[in-house]
Amino acid sequence: MFKRGTALIPSFLAFAVVTLLEGHFGQLVDYEFTARMEDVLDEIARGEAERVPWLRRFYFGSDGDGAGQERGLKSLVGDISDIDAREVSSFPLAGTDIVVRVGRYGPYLERDAQRVNVPEDIAPDELTPEKAEELFNKPNGDVVLGPDPQTGHVIVAKAGRFGPYVTEQLPDDAPAKAKPRSASLLNSMSLDTVTLEDALRLLTLPRVLGELDGEQVTVQNGRYGPYAKKGSDSRSLESEAQLFTLTLTEAKELFSQPKARGRRTGAAAPPLRELGEDPATGKPMVIKEGRFGPYVTDGETNASLRKGDEVGSVTVVRAAELLADRRTAPPATRRRAAPTRRKSGTTARSASKKS
Repeated sequence: MFKRGTALIPSFLAFAVVTLLEGHFGQLVDYEFTARMEDVLDEIARGEAERVPWLRRFYFGSDGDGAGQERGLKSLVGDISDIDAREVSSFPLAGTDIVVRVGRYGPYLERDAQRVNVPEDIAPDELTPEKAEELFNKPNGDVVLGPDPQTGHVIVAKAGRFGPYVTEQLPDDAPAKAKPRSASLLNSMSLDTVTLEDALRLLTLPRVLGELDGEQVTVQNGRYGPYAKKGSDSRSLESEAQLFTLTLTEAKELFSQPKARGRRTGAAAPPLRELGEDPATGKPMVIKEGRFGPYVTDGETNASLRKGDEVGSVTVVRAAELLADRRTAPPATRRRAAPTRRKSGTTARSASKKS
């Protein structure tokens, strides 16, 4: 479900479930059936009907003949071979030749064998023909960047399940065990702007700097940002640029410092992008790198970039929209801690005896 103000908007998956129920379990979602069920439940509550015989008929079906005979739940769910999963999860987009499909990894659009994922933050009522065309026009397929001058292998940028990345295409005569080099794009990069030079630099990661104290030192890009690693020890880097510029001497100085706990106490990293003023507040907006990924901020309100947002392509309007949504979002509620359970064998009575 999508929440917009106080209203809840059904998701694409909800539409697929409704289509499945209406097409193959129609009698269970029929208004007359639900009305009869309420009457029967009321009779059972008043003691005027037996619940076990009714549940037996509901599950196994009635054993009568003719029009009065009804199939039970067991029969309905026992044979689902005639259900076409693709059909019940496909919805034509009105006024276009585009079909919205609900797949295993989320909704996507399909047209003439071309596919494009629908971002998680787009509700069904927001998917207009214009928005669909915009999604199709975004770079989604393979972007051929050119050959690697050293190996001759073609370097390609792709949109993967876990984000955009670059990889090399191995020749047909490559050994079966050979694995192509690949690397995720940095937060400051996007599919429509990445170059062959950028890709070749990414494919050098993790970069080996040398040895310190008998252990190899490398720099690499991780889930929470760039970092240097020495054995089992690691240190966060201040910027993505250090992945390609950090020297062994600088790494030695970095590892000589105590490892920071919690929030960094050093100088703040520079913003990834400066966007301009927020139309609503007039405050300057920037994109920064956070512990859980990039986010936009005006100095007071922080809003994480959502799936489909690229650091290099976020506009002023989009940034202002994210901040506005964050300001109107309800405050997060803390979950109560579960009550602690007494150890096995300990009771209030035994505790009172001890006292």
